[in-house]
Amino acid sequence: MRLIFPILFCISVAFGSLRVSCAETKQATSPKHLIFIMADDLGWGQLSGAGHSEIRTPHLDAMAANGLNFRRFYSGGATCSPTRATFLTGRYNDRTGVQAHGFPLRLQEKTIAKALSESGFHVAHFGKWHLNGLRGPGVPLLASDTHTPGAFGFDHWVTTSNYYDLDPIISQQGEVVQWQGDSSEATVEAALAHLETQHQSGPTCTLIWFGTPHSPMIALEKDRAQFDHLPDKEQHQYGEILAMDRSIGAVRASLREWGIEEETFLFFCSDNGGLKGFGEETNGGLRGFKGSLDEGGVRIPAIAEWPGQIAAGGTTDRVSSTVDIGATLQDWYAIDESKLLPQDGHSLLPALADPSSQRVSPLYFRQTGKGALVTQQWKLHFDLTAQKVTEIYDLGADPAETKNLYDSHSAPLSPLISAYWTTNESVEKSIDGLDYPEKLVLPQPRDRHWGEDEQYSKLLPMLLEIPYYKTNYKGSLKAGQRASEHAKKAREAAGRK
Repeated sequence: MRLIFPILFCISVAFGSLRVSCAETKQATSPKHLIFIMADDLGWGQLSGAGHSEIRTPHLDAMAANGLNFRRFYSGGATCSPTRATFLTGRYNDRTGVQAHGFPLRLQEKTIAKALSESGFHVAHFGKWHLNGLRGPGVPLLASDTHTPGAFGFDHWVTTSNYYDLDPIISQQGEVVQWQGDSSEATVEAALAHLETQHQSGPTCTLIWFGTPHSPMIALEKDRAQFDHLPDKEQHQYGEILAMDRSIGAVRASLREWGIEEETFLFFCSDNGGLKGFGEETNGGLRGFKGSLDEGGVRIPAIAEWPGQIAAGGTTDRVSSTVDIGATLQDWYAIDESKLLPQDGHSLLPALADPSSQRVSPLYFRQTGKGALVTQQWKLHFDLTAQKVTEIYDLGADPAETKNLYDSHSAPLSPLISAYWTTNESVEKSIDGLDYPEKLVLPQPRDRHWGEDEQYSKLLPMLLEIPYYKTNYKGSLKAGQRASEHAKKAREAAGRK
């Protein structure tokens, strides 16, 4: 029975707000340029390199062949906004106020964008944002919006509030513009046009956050036609993934053309697990889908490439997460701890230097009344309302979470269970604002559907000319209102307004 050593090793380090120093394993240098690409709802199994029988992603496969493929990488949350909050802050999503999709990131949070900008980087964001409190199909962020990327340290931003599709209407620093063509390719075209000149002036950090393959899915005809032997929804989803992969190929080609590929750390991941209704291959046979803390809801594809620094063709099973980005940047650039709030993540540099390295403390999850804890071996599920553990799995032997070991392992794993509740207590304090100098949460915009916002009423006729707005507007408005009401009740029940 492999119990004693993993337990003692995992809980020997406090995992709530500390991280392990990796000075001995970090690269001798740090990248001059950073590019972080994030897909929207791409499942762990939806790459050809993961063995999918239909999807072909040659550019991502080439990236993995020339870099490091993470096979145990996790999103910070089971839906998009929570994960994006963990990525930007290095903190568990509930600490930041982003308890579910559509919740605004607190302005009191300290982001990697601001920390890098103050360290001399030009920091830019392109694509989906979803941290300003707006629900519904993506709309351009208005200049009056208090929670644009610019408010969190980005020097340049071209973005939309949420998912976006063919011929999207977006915001270029508050100015409403319309792109043409596939959304991923349009996003990359805008990002590369900006980066082509900006990289010559100094270090850069560029975030490219796609709206693919989030529903609704509208692929270009040339991409859809490659899957015309499949049902319509697969044709469009797989076609969108094909175009997204092609756009990533454009990024890699541009880095080579500009001669900066060896100065650039390129990272790709998804924001949560894949969607239901597209087969077991979506999440590689793992249990669950987007919205669930099961492996299929939070284990995501992730690839890192940095020619000359990361050994080509590597694979790592080290448990890693979007919450680890902040700690990684702190290690690379000696970012003063005061520039970020206490980090929940651990640096990825040990994995980049030695793919066989393992995480030494657990990953904590908490979202909408559910919780989970992941170590190199174990997965524990929690019911936060009932304040109890409900499921235990040995992921080494059972990655699909088919055999619940609660009855035989809850006692031996009690130290891990206690560690979860200790971290949860710390997160509760963060939710109440005790991490901030003010010791309280300053007023936040109400999470709402943009259709309820009078500022968007003038844009509505133009937006409804776009097919995916016309199709989804009314339904998303009702769903957004229900979600906002549910969130309000949940906060009131917890004693929080």
